[in-house]
Amino acid sequence: MSEAHSARKSEPASRFGLRTLLPAILLASMLGISAELLLLGHTEGNWQKLPLGLNGVGILALLAHLFMPGRGSLRAFRCAMLICVVGGGVGVYQHYAGNAEFELEMVAELTGWPLIKEAMTGATPVLAPGALAQVGLVGLAYAWGARAWRGRG
Repeated sequence: MSEAHSARKSEPASRFGLRTLLPAILLASMLGISAELLLLGHTEGNWQKLPLGLNGVGILALLAHLFMPGRGSLRAFRCAMLICVVGGGVGVYQHYAGNAEFELEMVAELTGWPLIKEAMTGATPVLAPGALAQVGLVGLAYAWGARAWRGRG
């Protein structure tokens, strides 16, 4: 019996479950977010295409790491997930700023909490891009464990 096989056999079921489920959850999430963005027509201009590109890069980096595990593919995957976290934050800002701009066009005197409330509940869902950041965080959690699961490398 090989060393890797015996190590997996003695591996706790919870760790094995995380090692196999997290990539599946990540892939399903990135595909789901991409499908939703395409169905919503979130493709006007570069800012709207950005989350589709980030999801594509994330999917490619995940598949590369799964099929060619190693230090380089893990680093690329970590970078892709970190960029997804940042991209999600930028998206939240973009959605909020767009809603606030629209609300100010409607009522120029709006300031403070009333402006924040109107912008947060506006036509563009402010927290929706947070899903991309969440995917990135789950990916980083998987990448953090992947190094230990694969023997630090």
